[in-house]
Amino acid sequence: MEMIWIALGIIVVITIFSNIRIVPQATQYVIESLGKYKVTWDAGIHVKIPIIENISKKITLKEQVMDSPPQPVITKDNVTMQIDTVVYFRIFDARLYTYGVVNPINALENLTATTLRNIVGEMELDGTLTSRDTINSKMTAILDEATDQWGIKVTRVELKNIIPPAEIQNAMEKQMKAERDRRETLLQAEGHKAAAITRAEGDKQAMILAAEGERDARIARAEGEAKAIYLSKKAEADGLAALKEAGVDAAVLELKKYEALVNMSNGTASKIIIPTDAVNAVTNNAIFAETTGLGDNTKPAKKKLPEPKKDECCDKE
Repeated sequence: MEMIWIALGIIVVITIFSNIRIVPQATQYVIESLGKYKVTWDAGIHVKIPIIENISKKITLKEQVMDSPPQPVITKDNVTMQIDTVVYFRIFDARLYTYGVVNPINALENLTATTLRNIVGEMELDGTLTSRDTINSKMTAILDEATDQWGIKVTRVELKNIIPPAEIQNAMEKQMKAERDRRETLLQAEGHKAAAITRAEGDKQAMILAAEGERDARIARAEGEAKAIYLSKKAEADGLAALKEAGVDAAVLELKKYEALVNMSNGTASKIIIPTDAVNAVTNNAIFAETTGLGDNTKPAKKKLPEPKKDECCDKE
């Protein structure tokens, strides 16, 4: 009898140890009792009742990535493109994930494809190519709301590739080349414009500087002429003052006027109009002029050439 109890004890211990389960971190076990959902085990050590309880499903709570294959999508302007998406999701409820839908990953993949077609079908080609962020945010919101009842949380959706038809790609490349050529032409035109403006500004500055230089030169010449006139007049005034201080009489002054007239003629004038006071001065000072020789501009007569000698030989003939 004792042996029977020992055997039964050993069987119980083995059974208990064989039904001990350790749930890893970020994992949940769905437990069914007689085919019916009973509890969800979180991370830690658990013991299940043999035969009555069984582990229905082991589910990871880590974020997962679903890479969908390229899907044919038709835009609003009837252009068929190939678009593939990447969906990031995690399971937040193991019970809903287990009993909400058959094959949840396949259901999420199909839902992603249909949602993508609906969104892109309302957009034109150019809008599809330039509105990736808009498409991503719309798909994330729609998929997250639709998969709540499956225990799935969609955290992010990204368009991996957008592949338009070959003829559309060729047209886009030509358009891009034309746009680059247009920008290059604009840049060259702006460069020529800037260069022309710079040259015009340079010419303007050069003209301004030249005008300023000419103005300064004229001012300098005028100042020089004014100073020369001033010095000349001052010299005449000083001369007159010196004559006055020397006690020169009126006759000498009249003679100086006459000399000034002679210098004005410079020996080349054919006619000189002499004021009356100058005539009187000449009349009054004729004897003085003849004595001193002042004012005598008569050129001396040319010497006569000697007569040629007669040739006796020729004269005889």
